[in-house]
Amino acid sequence: MASTACFVIVSKNDIPIYEAEVGSAPKKEDLAYQHQFILHAALDVVQDLAWSTNAMFLKSVDRFNDLVVSVYIFLNPLYLPGSRITSSHFDTKVRALARRYL
Repeated sequence: MASTACFVIVSKNDIPIYEAEVGSAPKKEDLAYQHQFILHAALDVVQDLAWSTNAMFLKSVDRFNDLVVSVYIFLNPLYLPGSRITSSHFDTKVRALARRYL
């Protein structure tokens, strides 16, 4: 069965700083737009939940048809605010983990 996932890291200003669509399903341009729409719709829910819990993994915060938005609040002291994550090593690791678990 083909599956796909969209892995996105969002800055505190709601700006995507890293995006990777991974999985075995064929990539479609309209699916990428759908992922962005779902992501931005879920950010409001994430902001509310982040202030009401001490948990870093918020599990499933939103659903759209068969797509689920799971959130982990990632606090990185080495991150320079406003910069995109462009490390090819990081991208390779993300994609390797996706192949392993999808």
